[in-house]
Amino acid sequence: MRSTRHSPTRILPLLGLPAALLLPFTLTLAPPASAAAARGTAAEPVRIMPLGDSITGSPGCWRAVLWNRLRSAGYTDIDFVGTLGPQGCGQAHDGDNEGHGGELVTHVADQNLLPARLAATLPDIVVMHFGTNDVWSSVSPDRILAAYTRLVGQMRASNPDMKILVAQIIPMNPSSCAGCAQRVVDFNARIPAWARATSTSRSSVTVVDQWTGFDTAADTYDGVHPNAAGDNKIAARWYPALGALLEPGSGDPGDPGDPGDGPCSAAFRAVNVWQGGYQGEVTVTNTSASAVSGWTATVVPAAGARLTQAWNGTLSTAADGTATVTNAHWNGTLAPGARATFGFIADTSTTSGTPSATVSCTARGVAG
Repeated sequence: MRSTRHSPTRILPLLGLPAALLLPFTLTLAPPASAAAARGTAAEPVRIMPLGDSITGSPGCWRAVLWNRLRSAGYTDIDFVGTLGPQGCGQAHDGDNEGHGGELVTHVADQNLLPARLAATLPDIVVMHFGTNDVWSSVSPDRILAAYTRLVGQMRASNPDMKILVAQIIPMNPSSCAGCAQRVVDFNARIPAWARATSTSRSSVTVVDQWTGFDTAADTYDGVHPNAAGDNKIAARWYPALGALLEPGSGDPGDPGDPGDGPCSAAFRAVNVWQGGYQGEVTVTNTSASAVSGWTATVVPAAGARLTQAWNGTLSTAADGTATVTNAHWNGTLAPGARATFGFIADTSTTSGTPSATVSCTARGVAG
């Protein structure tokens, strides 16, 4: 695509290569506003750098799933960038990336490797899952987070408006590292506070939880590297956070406490199911004789499930697990009989059966 190619020095990976191909999610999503508006021009796509180690780049097939989900949802003005090219994955996608097998984030920071990669690719957004090799190598959380801080500074030197998504990394439980599982937990616990201290209004740092609901037994082939199920989960977690950055701005979703000015109905279906979670979809229909200007859906998942992410709407979850989703700025106005659909990810116990949820909705206002 648009990345500048060169041949970086390859580091022999500490982490192996996944063999499984991916089964992409199927979604019904309303098309968003053009992603080009997010960077203020229709001439250039939004440039997104996937940054990390072999989980991101060798072959890092969650990138293929994510790319195709974004494209199918209407985000067509995007360009994945990196100095490395695609490595298969069994489906067409923009494979440019910055996932170097075997790299430690502390090594990248200490050796000042990132500035040249940024200069060659000029990203607007960085999607970073980085630190697995550092944790495996018993590097302290303090050192890893110091490296994160240095990389963020270099990103902002390249682009003062850089938007950064940082993962709480997926679990790790290789047979050769008895302490790795707990070290991942300890490191991930430090990331949210670091992100809050590092984020600015101009260059946001957003934490994306890739750890919760990820099972090394079911979602990796070696305790470390994701298989097809794991790649789908990783892509599902990145999708709403990245989609939010590609929107040109969020409108007022309305006050969830506003009384309903017209009836509406809501219907639930399970789209994909995996051990420990599922992807759900809710369709809201305006059943009144008048157009409405907004809606709020209530989702009560069964069997103790809990919604963790949503797209095409704004999610709020109560302590008892009851979730409310208000419309996005672009899908709130519904003519009589019109529908809007939002999707979500829910975490469940590993013993949960077929997903189910009780859903309802209220409509707000009358569109003038």
